[in-house]
Amino acid sequence: MFIGSIEITGAAALAPMAGVADAAFRRICRDHGAAFTVSEMISAKALTYGDLKSQELSVLSDRERPAAIQLFGDDPDTLAQAARLVMAQKPDWLDINMGCPAPKIAGNHCGSALMRDPDLCYRIVKATCEAVDVPVTVKIRKGYAKDQVNAVEVAQACESGGAAAITVHGRTRDQMYAPPVDWDIIRDVKRAVSVPIIGNGDVTSPQSAAALYEHTGCDLIMIGRGALGAPWLFSQVEAYLKHGTLLPTPPLAKRMEILCRQVALAASLKGERCALLQARKHASWYMRELRGAAIFRGEAGTISTMEDLRALCWRVIKANEDE
Repeated sequence: MFIGSIEITGAAALAPMAGVADAAFRRICRDHGAAFTVSEMISAKALTYGDLKSQELSVLSDRERPAAIQLFGDDPDTLAQAARLVMAQKPDWLDINMGCPAPKIAGNHCGSALMRDPDLCYRIVKATCEAVDVPVTVKIRKGYAKDQVNAVEVAQACESGGAAAITVHGRTRDQMYAPPVDWDIIRDVKRAVSVPIIGNGDVTSPQSAAALYEHTGCDLIMIGRGALGAPWLFSQVEAYLKHGTLLPTPPLAKRMEILCRQVALAASLKGERCALLQARKHASWYMRELRGAAIFRGEAGTISTMEDLRALCWRVIKANEDE
């Protein structure tokens, strides 16, 4: 598929996940076959105020590309201004968040709250497209609430505003991430617009990736939580869709090596103290379903140095030697 003139190869992209899909994790996922990556969501308003943290979040490296910067906000002019500012990072395209269900985002009329006003969605996309010379994409949900399912209408508004592609997550804002995802709404959006549609939600295996493609006819899929602690899922999906091959999960020692490499990369980017604090949750994800996982997850919550992490990984491997 293409986003504007940019050809996307690969079967699955990494979803933007605030506080999780940082630059280190994005690079690791690209190394394992992610079709593209998207930055953590960044406040357009904060960028226009010169917020340093927001500027840091917008930094992209060549190892992540093709890569987009994702912005959120509720004012077309502010988003346009922020879009011009982040062009200094040379993103391959910009993505607008219209799907985040978090109360602190939706409660401030941003993210999924934008879906209550399709005309505002249109104006935001149009203003952003006019501000930059790279493609603009949008990520939406099924709707704002159970009685406000309007993904088709919002997608059509975004297409009219100039969106080059649209990602659809098959849950409403009030469903958050808990109930089974509705793939029918992704299929409905695909049939209603002409731009590429990226399907998102409940892809945790090569088989579920194939099922999402078949059910919806989408042009690409996006994997979020399914890749946490399992960045190799992208290469597994690719092999299954292209060749019908089910690649095995990497051996435990290899998985722990990938975890250490990810955290070491994060430490080089943001400092060891910050990286290790954030690595605690990643370490827990890498250790799911292992023997002694509950104990090791508890230990992961206390790591503060790379030495702590390597020692923990060694104990995990020793406890599961017959895997």
